[in-house]
Amino acid sequence: MAGVDGRYSIARSTGQCEATGQALEPGTPCVAALCDDPETGGFKRLDFSVGAWEEGSRPEGLFSHWRTTVPAAKERQRLLVDNDVLLDLLDRLADEEEPRRVAFRFVITLVLLRKRLINFIRREETSSGIVWQVSRRGSPETTWSVSDPEIKDDDIVTLHEQLGDVLQGDL
Repeated sequence: MAGVDGRYSIARSTGQCEATGQALEPGTPCVAALCDDPETGGFKRLDFSVGAWEEGSRPEGLFSHWRTTVPAAKERQRLLVDNDVLLDLLDRLADEEEPRRVAFRFVITLVLLRKRLINFIRREETSSGIVWQVSRRGSPETTWSVSDPEIKDDDIVTLHEQLGDVLQGDL
């Protein structure tokens, strides 16, 4: 488990199939699952071999999943998650109020802005805090309101790196 000043944490991959306990070998496809973590209120990542997943193995509290490839040991790869997975997470986290999930959604928003998949419209100060309005690039009618958890720049960098670890599969 990685954390930022103990306030935000996102679990990393264990490098083994959650269903079988077998090691996931570099270069092999796997299914990464993002699940509710009742202990932290955030998320944990669990990996499954494709075979175990296709046989119906599913974790409790499944929030989202995607297919990826296990990277080589010590190899640091770029974030290779399908853009639709990130946009889906942005949608699915819309009603979350738990601070770790709000921070996770905010960092996903920053990634999407950086990838130029969404556009920044405006920043509003509301009674509940700062809210960013963003829209899908090329589809301005698709908009999101994203709460700014007012995390520090250093925390954003660390959360972005952890997001990469969770989504890429830094095993």
